[in-house]
Amino acid sequence: MKNLLKLTLLLSAVWAMPAYAADTKNVMEIVKQANHVSYYKADDGRAKVNMRIIDAQGRERVREFVILRKDDDETDGKQKFYVYFNKPADVKKMVFMVAKNLDRDDDRWLYLPALDLVKRIAASDERTSFVGSDFFYEDVSGRGVNEDIHELLETDDKYYIVKSTPKDPQNVEFTTYKSWIHKSTYLPIKTEYYDAQGETLRSYTALKVEMVGEHPTVIASRMENHETGGKTLMNYSSVKYDIGLPSNIFTERYLRKVPRKYIR
Repeated sequence: MKNLLKLTLLLSAVWAMPAYAADTKNVMEIVKQANHVSYYKADDGRAKVNMRIIDAQGRERVREFVILRKDDDETDGKQKFYVYFNKPADVKKMVFMVAKNLDRDDDRWLYLPALDLVKRIAASDERTSFVGSDFFYEDVSGRGVNEDIHELLETDDKYYIVKSTPKDPQNVEFTTYKSWIHKSTYLPIKTEYYDAQGETLRSYTALKVEMVGEHPTVIASRMENHETGGKTLMNYSSVKYDIGLPSNIFTERYLRKVPRKYIR
């Protein structure tokens, strides 16, 4: 909890925003707001990402990619992601694309340039490793707020602590998860996933937060896998919002034809 306390102090110093009293927000409002600031800031966005994958023996692999994101409407629902890999050589030019849907499972594609193959990722693969890291595909594009039953466990001066239980436990590897949601920014600062025995399977921590324009933004994070002893660090740079991304980028045609103007 030392890192969580350190980040709490950072958040307090950067944003002197008034925190809402716990009794003025029900748990679904809290979860929806946390989902909004995590995945729906502005109409679109772009960021460069440096990913360091570190196994239990301390061996490290690095991946570099660019994330493009565009919302399809004014509600927190339909949305598209485009992830283009620059490094290392074995994943260079690989593309991961997501179309989030309101009325059915999300559509996900992976373009493998070595095979010139476009692969559809099944809904059952959402909670599998994202390109060999400790993040899952679902961590990148977000989990639907209606997929779980949410309970406000407690609140303190800085955090709403929310317990979430999946409505369809057969589709996930965890039994419950707990989120520490910052009361002023609504950013989830820490999330822990538990098995049926209450043991921690994975834990996410926001390591650094900065204001990008008017948007509080996580620019460094960590996912730890407590079963394998591995961890993955993500660092974001050149983060921009409302850059006017065209909708046609987020189509199957651009899995092979890279929109270079936006991924440089």
